Amino acid sequence: SRPRWFRSLYVRIAIGFVVLLAALLLAQGALFLYLSGQLDDSPQGRTPQQLADFVARELSDALAADPALDLAAHLRTEFSSIRRPFAVVLHDGRRVSNQPDALPRGFPGPLRGSGGPGGPGLGRRRGGPGGGANSAPIVVNGVQIGIVAVPPSPPAWVAMQRYGPTLALAGVGLLVIGVVAAALLIFRPTHNRLQRLQEAARALGEGHPDVRASEAGGDEVTELARAFNRMADDLRTRAEALATSDRTRRQLLADVSHELMTPLTAIRGYLQTLSMAGVPLDDETRQRYLGVADQETYKLEAIIGDLLDLARLEGGGEKIQPTLVRVEDLFRRVLDRHLPEIRKKDITTHVEVVPGTPPLLGSAHRLEQAVQNLAANALRHMPDGGTLTLRAVPQDGQVAVIVRDTGPGIPTEHLSHIFDRFYKVDGSRAGSTIPSGSGLGLSIVQAIVTTHGGSVTAA
Repeated sequence: SRPRWFRSLYVRIAIGFVVLLAALLLAQGALFLYLSGQLDDSPQGRTPQQLADFVARELSDALAADPALDLAAHLRTEFSSIRRPFAVVLHDGRRVSNQPDALPRGFPGPLRGSGGPGGPGLGRRRGGPGGGANSAPIVVNGVQIGIVAVPPSPPAWVAMQRYGPTLALAGVGLLVIGVVAAALLIFRPTHNRLQRLQEAARALGEGHPDVRASEAGGDEVTELARAFNRMADDLRTRAEALATSDRTRRQLLADVSHELMTPLTAIRGYLQTLSMAGVPLDDETRQRYLGVADQETYKLEAIIGDLLDLARLEGGGEKIQPTLVRVEDLFRRVLDRHLPEIRKKDITTHVEVVPGTPPLLGSAHRLEQAVQNLAANALRHMPDGGTLTLRAVPQDGQVAVIVRDTGPGIPTEHLSHIFDRFYKVDGSRAGSTIPSGSGLGLSIVQAIVTTHGGSVTAA
């Protein structure tokens, strides 16, 4: 299944970027508002005009007491807590300000006239020096000697000039903090999981088939880890299948070599004996030797035929042409094929086809061959006077074909191997009067049944 959208790595990166950008903008905006408020601060909530009046009165009193007052030092001492900028301009040419860098250039403009009481420049004015400024006169002994001018608000360039470096440093710091937080919270866990996945892939490539990647997280990296684990499982399964196939191939070669060597050795031995000029043999002995060699050639031919049959069935070289095969006809042909042996050993046969048993769908020849091999195996190891039962029962939409005999049976430890190639249990065949076959009959039965989509078991 695909990861849920809220667990997606791409969604988390996008959300993290948006959150980081929003937090950066909010922090920058809050800092800018705070600094702007400091720039536009007025004590006790005074308006610009009230601030001008307040400073003008204080300076009027101070200058009346000391005409040679150092204005710059006095402003630093008395008005250091006022962050809102204002300018003091006297008629004698002195200009001071509590914050010179926060005033517009050329603010305030030149004073016009110096006058006494009621003269030019006397009294409160708006829109006076500097344009749009709030001003108040500085009066000493009834004579205006200057003004205090307060701009209505500091211009943006002043704020940027004064607080721009602070805002820039704060922005860079916030960006670094946000990047570090995103790296630790979003990218570092993903990087760690990708690194573990890389290590697992490297270990798998170095020949460690049991290594697996962590599937924690629920995002695209998790899907990649699951795909890697499925691939590793498939590779291990295929490697085990190849190893099993290789062992089977080696065992098959050994078994085939052994099975073919036995009749070939017998044939060569008897033929060499017959060809010896110095060995006197009567006609009866010679014919017996020739008969044994002839029987061994038939055995050799049977083994080779069974091997070819098994190779065609297991290798897919034979295509099944399915037809409907009645079970009653199948059992009849099997019994007719073995009728001489049944009579010779006085075997009792019992055939039962449960009503409602459907016909089989498959190759009539191969299905008959499978049941023939089972019946031949039963007859070979059954004592005289035994019973052979052929039974068919409908079972879960299929047909169970049962071949039962009253022979000595097979020990439990051998049951799981009797369908292997060349596997024989001659030691358990007490009472058997017929020698074992090639050891391929039950393997052929299993191949035929499997090819038809069924299964075969023994008990």
